[in-house]
Amino acid sequence: MFTGIVETMGEIKAITKEGTNIHFDIQSPITGELKIDQSVAHNGVCLTVVQIEGDVYRVTAIDETLQKTSLSEWSVGKKVNLERCMPANGRFDGHIVQGHVDQVGFVKKVDSQDGSWLFDFSFDDTKGNVTVEKGSITINGTSLTCFNSIPGGFSVAIIPYTYEHTNFHQLKVGDKVNLEFDIVGKYIQRMVKGY
Repeated sequence: MFTGIVETMGEIKAITKEGTNIHFDIQSPITGELKIDQSVAHNGVCLTVVQIEGDVYRVTAIDETLQKTSLSEWSVGKKVNLERCMPANGRFDGHIVQGHVDQVGFVKKVDSQDGSWLFDFSFDDTKGNVTVEKGSITINGTSLTCFNSIPGGFSVAIIPYTYEHTNFHQLKVGDKVNLEFDIVGKYIQRMVKGY
């Protein structure tokens, strides 16, 4: 389980295809603290560390993950948001994040707000996911509060710290992002709609 509080960013150093899988080699300041078989959220996608060499570690994405996330568009040099699993004795600063992306969304608009930034996102609402005003949303692994919530769209406000310490500063209109909708909202929606 994660909290959506991004620890640091990593940089993709190499991408290797093997069958339908893709291996990503990532350099990060936390590599020395990782171990093989550890789960790490990468732009909100939970991936397992399978190899460590110096300050670079490797994770593998299977075809299912590549189809449902933005990972297939990653390239060498891209920065990704990283978060290790929440320790059992840690503070719960964000919200419950599983690292299981529900679907991708797109950056619709970016406005500078004299010290902060307003991002508008769109998503395919026919997949059954919803946002609620002042509810939680995870975008590329970052726990945020959404507003201007409408079917297939919402906004978030980004403070300077988040803008600089996550990959939000790299996002531009049209970019694909990973969305994980609030787990509590998903369970309530499933109960109301039935199985």
